[in-house]
Amino acid sequence: MRKNEEEWTEQEEDTLKGKFLTFSMGNEQYGIEIRHITEIIGIQPITEVPELPEYIKGIVNLRGKIIPVMDVRLRFKKPFRDYNDRTCIIVVDIEDISIGLIVDRVSEVLVIREEQIVDPPDMNKGGQRFIKGIGTVANDVLLLLDCGKLLSDNEIETLNQAV
Repeated sequence: MRKNEEEWTEQEEDTLKGKFLTFSMGNEQYGIEIRHITEIIGIQPITEVPELPEYIKGIVNLRGKIIPVMDVRLRFKKPFRDYNDRTCIIVVDIEDISIGLIVDRVSEVLVIREEQIVDPPDMNKGGQRFIKGIGTVANDVLLLLDCGKLLSDNEIETLNQAV
């Protein structure tokens, strides 16, 4: 029985391999590996928590589970933009914590093959640490996020204590 469970998990990972949820912030297109995503929800009331970084907008109650939410625009040092009916929260698992990523708009799920992904150019900029690669699909360029680097270990610890 145990062997079948392991085989199923490997098969599941194979079906998710190369699949990215794409979303936009302003004119830029981003992608997150689908295997990191638990769900996508519309924007909801956010409860502010004192003494958290500016880009952590607060927490939401998702069916009884308290989840911190990060405004990805602010995390990437972009200007704040009012939330609207297209604004979504992408719930991802980072380390041992679920976190909601507030994005302007979710687009679609795309398959991006390894040969369509290149390393980001070395520009010695802080924001680059969030980018795992650059995907090209047709004429579009997608910045592929490294979910594990959206929060540092200290930030994860701070969030765990706050929630």
